[in-house]
Amino acid sequence: MNNKILKELLLIAVTLAIMSFDLPKGWYPDGDAPGKYVMEIVKGAGPNGQNAATIKSREKKIIGEFGTLAQSCRAYRYSGKRIKMTADVKSENVADWAGLWLRVDNGCTGEVLSFDNMKDRPIKATTTWKTYEITLDVPKEATTLSYGALLSGTGQIWFTNFEFTVIGNISQEKEKFNSIENEPTNLNFEN
Repeated sequence: MNNKILKELLLIAVTLAIMSFDLPKGWYPDGDAPGKYVMEIVKGAGPNGQNAATIKSREKKIIGEFGTLAQSCRAYRYSGKRIKMTADVKSENVADWAGLWLRVDNGCTGEVLSFDNMKDRPIKATTTWKTYEITLDVPKEATTLSYGALLSGTGQIWFTNFEFTVIGNISQEKEKFNSIENEPTNLNFEN
């Protein structure tokens, strides 16, 4: 059997394995190695017996690859706003790192306008349920929000209760910054 046919069969097997699980409606598997992870809904596994999604490594050793359960939506509702995305996450034996992620794109230009995947504040090892958050600006030219949870390397995470909150207008935030004085002023509070 030649390599091309073998690769095609492997791709079909991985796709079937991914599709055989109970993926949440509206969510899709992604990442650079989604076939190395089980992604599904686990009924009653969330806080207070709620349903949760999970990402679990299939292999005992995964180096430099990740899987994510993702969703995308149009950005128009949040245009010109600063938003906060929160979700509850729990982990078990995460050897590399895990986190939530949020990306704001301009689909017309292909430009990523803002992005955070918690790599600078990763979830590692074994943790109990905790609410994590990401705050980003959604510029007026944004067309799409993409988001989810990711697992890099081995282990397992559970996540649920995604929520988006508008916390202000981008212009208001920039106006606050622009009101900063050019030099120290009124240091003795006489004015």
